[in-house]
Amino acid sequence: MPFFKCSNIKIGGIACAVPGEVVEVSSFIPVYGEDMVVKFTAMTGIKSFRRSHSKQTASDLGFSAAEHLLTHKGIDKSSIGALVFVAHSTDYRRPATACVLHKRLGLNKECAAYDINLGCSAYPYGLQAVASLMQCSDISRALLVVGETVTKISNPNDRSTAMLFGDAGAATLLEKTEGPHDIVGLLRTDGSGYRSIIVPAGGFRQLQAAHENTVVCMDGNERSLHDVHMNGPDVFNFTIQDVPRALRDFFQHTGSSVDDYDAVILHQANLFIIKQIARKLKIPLDKCPLTIDRFGNTSAGALPLTLCDAYAGKVERELRVLMAGFGVGLSWGVVAATINTSDLLPVLESDDYFAEGIITDSNEVYKSEA
Repeated sequence: MPFFKCSNIKIGGIACAVPGEVVEVSSFIPVYGEDMVVKFTAMTGIKSFRRSHSKQTASDLGFSAAEHLLTHKGIDKSSIGALVFVAHSTDYRRPATACVLHKRLGLNKECAAYDINLGCSAYPYGLQAVASLMQCSDISRALLVVGETVTKISNPNDRSTAMLFGDAGAATLLEKTEGPHDIVGLLRTDGSGYRSIIVPAGGFRQLQAAHENTVVCMDGNERSLHDVHMNGPDVFNFTIQDVPRALRDFFQHTGSSVDDYDAVILHQANLFIIKQIARKLKIPLDKCPLTIDRFGNTSAGALPLTLCDAYAGKVERELRVLMAGFGVGLSWGVVAATINTSDLLPVLESDDYFAEGIITDSNEVYKSEA
C-alpha cells in the first residue's frame, strides 16, 4: 500500500476560481427533453455548472486563484520554492503549464516547477507530491495548483457528459511548520480501467484524428475522438467498491475513524455516488458538504472548491479534514490534514485569461526574442 505521512507541513491557504458563466441544466431540456433532464438532476444532484469561455484555460483559473491567495496572505513570492500543476487540461503539449504559471506569477529562478498529468485524483496525489518534495528538501513554501476545463471536450450531444462537468481551478499554499501538522494518506491505481474515462485523440497515440468525425456510439451518444468518453457503469462500480475499501484501509492504517474528522470531502462525482459511499462507511451526510449542485463535477478542482465553498468565512477554527479523490485513470487517493478555516478563501469568479499565451501564427513564437 503506498501510504504516506509528511510531518511538520501544513496547508497554509486555499483559494479557488470558477468562470463567471453559469449554465443551468434546465437549458438542456430542448436538446434532451424534460424527462431526461429531470432524471439527470435527480440522480446527479446537478442543477447548474460553470463554463469557461473559449480563450480561458484551467491554468487561467489556477493563476487567478494563486494570485489571489498570495496577495491575501501577503506572501513574498521569492519564498516559493516549488510550483506543481496537476491537471489533464494543460495549455500546450509542451512546455509544462507549470512553467507558464511560474512566469505569470513572477516566481524566481530558484523555484522548481513541473506538471503532473492527473484528473479527479489530482488533489491527494498533488498534496503527496508537493509535501514529499518539501520534506526531502530545503523548500519551506510551495504552491499546488489544480484545475480542469472539461466542458471544452464534452460533446453537447452527449447526455452522459454535457450536463455533468464544470470548470474550476484552485491554488493551495503548503508551508513547513514547527507545529504538529501532518499530511497523511494513501494512493491507488487500476490502469486496467484506462478506457473508462478517456479522450482518445490529441495525444501522440492518435495525433491527427479528425475533429469532424463524430459518430453515434453504442450508448446512443454522439462523440468524436477528441471528446471525453465515459463508461458510466464501469466508473460507478469502481467508485462504490474501490473507494470505500481505500477509506476503510486508511482508517485501519491510521487507527482513526469517521468520528475523528470534522469534514469528509468526497470527490463531487455525482450525488448518488456520494450518498452510496457515505452510506457504506456510515459517514453522516452533514459531514459531506456538496458543490456538485451548483458547480457540477469539477474533476481536479472538486475537493479544494468544496472546502472553500463550505467553510470560507466561517468562525475561525482548526478543521480536521479527510478527503477522497477518484476517477480517470483509474486513479484514486485519500488524504487527511488539519486546516484553519481562516486560511480558506471565498470562491472567486474570474473570466481573465493569458492573452500573451494565445499563439495563432508560428512567427509569433519568436516575437519575445525580437
